[in-house]
Order: sequence, then structure tokens, then C-alpha cells
Amino acid sequence: MQIRDLPYPDPGVPDVRSGLRFLVWLGRKQLGGQLTSLAWGMLHFVSVMALPYGVGLAVQAVVDHSGSRLALAGGLIALATVGIAGGDTMLHRTAVTNWITAAARVQQLLARRTAELGSALTRRVAAGEVVAVSTGDVEKIGWFVEAVSRFLAAALTIVVVVVGLLVYQPALGVVVAIGVPVLALGVLPLLPRATRLADAQREKAGKATELASDTVAGLRVLRGIGGEELFLRRYRRASQEVRRAAVRSARMWSLITALQVLLPGLLLIIVVLYGIGLVGDGRIEVGELVTVYSAVMLLSYPLRHFEEIAMAYSFSRPSARRAARVLSLERPSGGSGEASDAVASGDLYDPASGLLAPAGALTAVVCGDPDEAGRLAERLGGHAADPQGLPSMLLGGVALDEQPREVARGLVLVQDKDPVLLSGSLTELLDVPASGAVSATDALAAAECGDVLDALAQAALDRDAMGAPITERGRSLSGGQRQRLALARSLVADPDVLVLDEPTSAVDSHTEARIAEGVRALRSGRTTVVFTSSPLLLDRADRVVLVREGEVAAVGVHRELLHKEPRYREVVTRETEDTPAHVGEQLTEPLTGQLTDAGIDIEETA
Repeated sequence: MQIRDLPYPDPGVPDVRSGLRFLVWLGRKQLGGQLTSLAWGMLHFVSVMALPYGVGLAVQAVVDHSGSRLALAGGLIALATVGIAGGDTMLHRTAVTNWITAAARVQQLLARRTAELGSALTRRVAAGEVVAVSTGDVEKIGWFVEAVSRFLAAALTIVVVVVGLLVYQPALGVVVAIGVPVLALGVLPLLPRATRLADAQREKAGKATELASDTVAGLRVLRGIGGEELFLRRYRRASQEVRRAAVRSARMWSLITALQVLLPGLLLIIVVLYGIGLVGDGRIEVGELVTVYSAVMLLSYPLRHFEEIAMAYSFSRPSARRAARVLSLERPSGGSGEASDAVASGDLYDPASGLLAPAGALTAVVCGDPDEAGRLAERLGGHAADPQGLPSMLLGGVALDEQPREVARGLVLVQDKDPVLLSGSLTELLDVPASGAVSATDALAAAECGDVLDALAQAALDRDAMGAPITERGRSLSGGQRQRLALARSLVADPDVLVLDEPTSAVDSHTEARIAEGVRALRSGRTTVVFTSSPLLLDRADRVVLVREGEVAAVGVHRELLHKEPRYREVVTRETEDTPAHVGEQLTEPLTGQLTDAGIDIEETA
């Protein structure tokens, strides 16, 4: 796989049983690139280690006054130089390719899982952790994957060099054969503590990232209540904890690096002292001592990759564990798991609560608990974070969970109470998978976005509202403007079933009344479910359902329930059961005035 071929047509199904298994799976998926990198790494390292033999041969040729052997040594050194240059160039190229392609694979897997889970993801994993996994963790995982091939090339080269020295000069080769394992494994006792410190640093960094993300998301609210300084102090403390953890981790890795310098130096001193004695006794030639000395000195180069692979694994292991945790999350399913051949259409029914939304009608759902309303809205679209064994939602008698994910998402669209607007232009915002039956103009009009278009046009250089930039999460807009644009986006999609959770909670009553009329007209003949306690929306619904404690408590139309159902009246008008009925009627008079001002005929509606 080359970088130019990205993205992958299919990133595969990862092994997410543990972080280590995930890393092994990634390595297997990169097997071709790993073998290529290993081959170039072997060429590079073997060429580097061939230099001592050429240098030793040249020194001995000078001592023996042999011109032919000197020329042979020069040719060997030249050949090794070419191998070093070519091998290093291609090793770097293939290593970077392995790094980027591995990181890209993880990114695609995370993106796919995010799309499958939808809004349920951030309720099961903190948003800051998701950001950390998709940025820093991905890089660390890619680093380990590409470092494996270079480490294997270095390890094989060391074995070849040690065996070669044993054959070339057994007396000194034995010393090197004993010393090299000590060099390679000497820092092993320090690695567990280094790993723990790296894990602690990463955990604190993740918490700091999560705190920063939450602070930025709620910056407008914090400024409104004067709480930005409080959160700034919290972030300062968190960042200082990260700094201290990073210093502790760096000290440990500095100690490991120092040992990687000290131990080869000690081995080099031992080889030189022992070799000088052998030369003095006439047991070896000067050139042989130079060869062994140079080989031991250059062994520190491939040995450094032992430190690198230890560091890469220490940093990537917790990253892989976090990535595996996110990737292991599954879209909950209450069905049998077998795909249904039936085409789902018709009434939307929840067997758990008894909620029925007739096909083609506007159904309003009233819940006394906003959290209960949110959970029920998620269940209607098959997005529940924890189904707890509840039966699947039925659409036209067909279990929604038994439909393929792409089909289910196309059938039912859920807009939660806090919709997200991505950065880009308004045209890009409304460029969503849609039936094509609803134009952007009609959707914006039904969602009462006229003032939003005027504001965007004033901000645009060419006065084109559709091309005006919208900042990330729509922070340049007010809460009501964001809510209406999100509603327009949902209307453009024109799904078979549209579920709206408090779509007008941030707008004034006059605008809310016009939105109610616009949505009703635009969604005529389409199934629409609105979770709300607003009398303005409830009065325009074909059917109103009261849900209490997870079950349907009453069904009717708004005015009927308002007069006959105390529990309904308690939620909608904030009236208690002890309040006389005529007071409830008086509470509806402001509603009548608001509807009349909005041009809605109450008698006709009734």
C-alpha cells in the first residue's frame, strides 16, 4: 500500500480484544510494507557494519605493504558506502510509508466507528478522549508499527555481526558475544517504570485535553456567568500536572539513553584492553584489532533501535488500548441480528413504551423528564447507548434493528436537542444525503431562517449568504440561529421518519409558531415525531402522546388532554393537580393571543 493509494477501500475488521492484539493486527495488515522495510533496513545496517572490515583490511594492508589488498579494501568501503546511502534512503521512504498508512488505517477505523455510533459515542466515551485517540494516539500507534521493521533489521544485523566476529577473530568475538546481550537487555529492568510513567503522562494529558475541549465548547456560557477564570485556573493546574508527569517520564528515558551510551563504552574499553594484550602476544594482527574495535563502536548504532522500540511500545501500548476500547464499541441492537428482506415503512411503534407514531402524521410526545425524552428519541432511531434488552423499534411491523445500518439511517433521522453544526459554508451544511424532494430554500423558509440568512449575507464579502462561512459548531451564531439551521438541515434530508427533540427550545414564541406551521406544511404526508412541551407545537400536532416513567400514559389532541388529563396539564402549563381547572384555562389565553398574532386560526385548528 502506497500513500498515493489512500484511503483504503476497506480498512478491515480490527482485533480489539486488547491493545497488544490490535497492534499485532495492524502489523499483519502492513506485512508487505514491513517486509520491504526489513529488506532495506538489512541492506543499510549490514553495509554500515561492513565498514569496520574494510577499514581493518586497509590498515593491515598498509602494515603489510600490500597494494592489492589496499585496493580491495577501498573497493569494499566504496561498495559499503553505496549500500549505506541507498539502504538508508529507501528505509526512510518505506518506514514513513508504513507509519502514514498505519495511522491512516486507524483513522479510517475510528471514522467508521464514529459514523456507526453517532451521538451515542460521546455518551460512552468522553469527547476529549475521542479527540486524543484520533490525533496523538494515532501517531504513536503508527510510530510503533513502522519501528518494528527497523528494529528487526537492527537485531538481525547484530546477530550477523556477532557470528561474523566469532568466525573472524574468536578470541575477541567471544567477548563481544557475551557483552552484546548485556547491552541489549541492560535497560530491561527500567522499562516497566518508564512505561508506567508514560501511561501516567498520557492519562493526565487526556484529562487536560478533555477539560480544554469542554471549556471551549461552553465558553459563551462561561463568559455569561463569569466562570472563564475558574476554568482557566483548572486548566492551568491540569497542564502543570501534565508537565510534571512529562518531566518524570523524560528523566527515566534520559537514564535509559545514558545507559545505552555507557554500556557500549564499557564494552569498547574491555575489547581494546583485551585486544592490545592479544596484539602484544602476537595472537592477532593490528588490522584485526581495528576491525573488531570499529565493529563494536558501530554496534551502538543498531543497538539504539532497541531503545527506540522499547520507547515506541511504551507510548503506543496505552494508545492502542484506548483505540481498541473506542473501536470495540458496538451499535446496540435489540433484534435477532438477522437482516430482514422486508422494506420498512408505515407506522413507527415502540413496544417498550407503547408509543405509536402513525405514518404520515405529525405526532408530538410530551415527557416530564427531558432525559427520558432524549433516551426515547434515541431509541426511535435505533441509537440507544444501552438497549438493556429492550425490544427493537418497529417501522411498518419490521424491526428497525434488523435492517442494515445504512438502510435504517436512511429511514429514520433523529435530531437531538443539541445538534452540531460543522464548520464550512451554509451550502456545505445543507449538502446532506437527501431524497431531493425538499429544496434548501423551502427548508430554510420552513425553519424560519430569514434573519439568519440576512446575518450571514452581511458577514459575507460577496453578500452571498449560502457561501458565508460558519465557524466550528456554529459558535458565530446564537443558540436560536444554530437550532433553526440544524432544523433546516434535517428538513432537507427529508427522511421517511423525522424525530425532533426540542427543536424550538431556543426561539421566541412568535418564531416558534411560524416554525410549527412551516414544519407541518413541509412534512405533510411524512411521519414526524416532535418531543416538546411547547403548547405552540402541541397545538399543531395531529396526535399528542404523554409518556411518563417510560410508558404511554395518555393519547389525544392538545386541547383535549389539556382539559381532561391533569398529568399532561402539569407538564405543559406547570400546573399542579390541586390547581382549579378554570386556572388552567386561563393559562391557555396567552397561547391563544400568541397564535392569533402569528396568523393561526385557533377555531380552525381546533
